[in-house]
Amino acid sequence: MLFSQVQAAAQRLRGHAYNTPVMTSHTLDNLAGAQVFLKCENFQRMGAFKYRGAYNAISQLSDEQKSRGVIAFSSGNHAQAVALVCKEFSIPAVIVMPDNAPTTKRAATEGYGAKVIGYDPLTQKREEIAASWVTEHGYTLIPPFDHIDVVLGQGTTALELCEAVPGLDMLLTPIGGGGLLSGSAIAAKGVTPTCRVIGIEPEVADDATQSFRTKSLVTIHNPPTIADGTRTPSMGKITFPLVLEYVDDMQTVSEASIKEAVRFLFYRLKLVVEPSGALGVAALLSGAVKSTGRVGVILSGGNIDADTMTLILSEQ
Repeated sequence: MLFSQVQAAAQRLRGHAYNTPVMTSHTLDNLAGAQVFLKCENFQRMGAFKYRGAYNAISQLSDEQKSRGVIAFSSGNHAQAVALVCKEFSIPAVIVMPDNAPTTKRAATEGYGAKVIGYDPLTQKREEIAASWVTEHGYTLIPPFDHIDVVLGQGTTALELCEAVPGLDMLLTPIGGGGLLSGSAIAAKGVTPTCRVIGIEPEVADDATQSFRTKSLVTIHNPPTIADGTRTPSMGKITFPLVLEYVDDMQTVSEASIKEAVRFLFYRLKLVVEPSGALGVAALLSGAVKSTGRVGVILSGGNIDADTMTLILSEQ
């Protein structure tokens, strides 16, 4: 049932989201001991996979909901995605974004025409700010991951990869709130039931791995990771059960290995990938995941600011 809904989302996205390229590297294959296929969502519209889920959810709103407006909360990529989709549909958009969000992501969000409301993540709750807009102004909330239409939209990433590269033995996907991972697992298992789906997250932001191991939702607030897309405190009420049902394993990687993966992708493949997007490659290069056969890796986005990229490249 859910797999057919991912397929329906793919039809909805046709002509709107890009079917991003799949790239390979002999060097990466040799280092990983496997055939590695990189799904380059850094080339997606607004630079990340988040466009898929945002479009799939917002496109299905009623005309009345669209006229009232949409609100979202995000550290960056979901914010840009919602802002861009709302611009395409001429929908008023308000984005609740932490004051410490990357400047490139805030600027891009405002560039798409959205109103950005800043908040202090140490003293304020983004959910409460968004809820007040829903109550007072009638806006529709589009969460960054804990929404079934968002999950199904994100799953089209893996659907495209599995259709382009039949017979994947393993799929490595970054995990923040679990939208991409759960949607991708549904898609991958639908195409290739034997494919092992593994979520990858930073060691210092391992709430999802702890949750997966204990089968009890663990929360970590403001983890000190360079992978800003994974700083979500926990998985959601929708994504957590889906991860438990469809995902085979979770692994973590160090901050050093994340930076090394960003450097590797930049120098070897000439790809600009943000730290969160490089988690799967970090797992392969560091040996956190033992791989053989045909391995798919989702490079989830490329929205990294110049200062962060310069810092990472200078550390080698």
